[in-house]
Amino acid sequence: MEGSGDRRKRIRRLKKIIVGTIVAAIVIPVMTSIILGVRVMYLQGKVSDLETALMQLQSEGDRESGIYTTALIETSPRDETEPSLLMEDGEEKEAPQAWDKQIYLTFDDGPSRNTDRILDILKEYDIKATFFVVGKTDEASVAAYQRIVEEGHTLAMHSYSHKYAEVYASKESFVQDLKALQEYLYQVTGVWPRYYRFPGGSSNTVSKVDMQELIGYLEENNITYFDWNIASGDAVSGELPVDSIVNNCVSKLDGKNICMILMHDAADKNSTVEALPQIIEQIRDRGDAVFLPVTDDTLPVQHVRANK
Repeated sequence: MEGSGDRRKRIRRLKKIIVGTIVAAIVIPVMTSIILGVRVMYLQGKVSDLETALMQLQSEGDRESGIYTTALIETSPRDETEPSLLMEDGEEKEAPQAWDKQIYLTFDDGPSRNTDRILDILKEYDIKATFFVVGKTDEASVAAYQRIVEEGHTLAMHSYSHKYAEVYASKESFVQDLKALQEYLYQVTGVWPRYYRFPGGSSNTVSKVDMQELIGYLEENNITYFDWNIASGDAVSGELPVDSIVNNCVSKLDGKNICMILMHDAADKNSTVEALPQIIEQIRDRGDAVFLPVTDDTLPVQHVRANK
């Protein structure tokens, strides 16, 4: 027969087992939840990092390789009016009639290893253009900024970092980026740049800030912003055929007095460089156009009207 002592031991064992089971039933789910929670937070962070990286690749891309897209439309998603030639009074005005067309060749994203090739072609044809540059501090880029200025082209701004997530995070970050580029270009060239092209254009849909705030800041600081009304298409791919780039630039001249042509100065835009002589020659062959750099006298093509 089982003694009373044995029964008590068995009961105590059972109690321990029951208590252990209850504790385990409580502790294990709690610990599992904590571990899963930490894991979920970690994965959310990684997902956020990947989303940010993807956004930058899709919306801005690498400055040097040119892997990014700009607004390829000629009207703004924010303002569905047609692009305008705007003067300070907000009225649309015709370009001076000495020539039927004023052609502005503009190059975004440089300097790059293609900048000298572009400058060589422009020198050969005795044409002045406009370079909306980003901030680069290497020796070759500094020399390119200086050559742009020395050869009579217009040195203009396209943001220091060209990182959409940073430039458009807030008005403060936009201003900080712009000032960094403006002061840097003055330091290396002696030119205080006063012309700006928004990354993605004033019609971009990436900015977390109302574009009117940024436009207002530019106007308050006597900086004129320029979009475009003819896109070469080279933002889509660095391997766009030369014929396509030429056609995109030349076929859209009709009906415009001011032709602000968007091209890119980036390491992978070799077809843009190859297309440039044909673009120049075909436009010259028309006999009704003059090539000009952006100056204070240029009527700005702007996708978004500033609120007055």
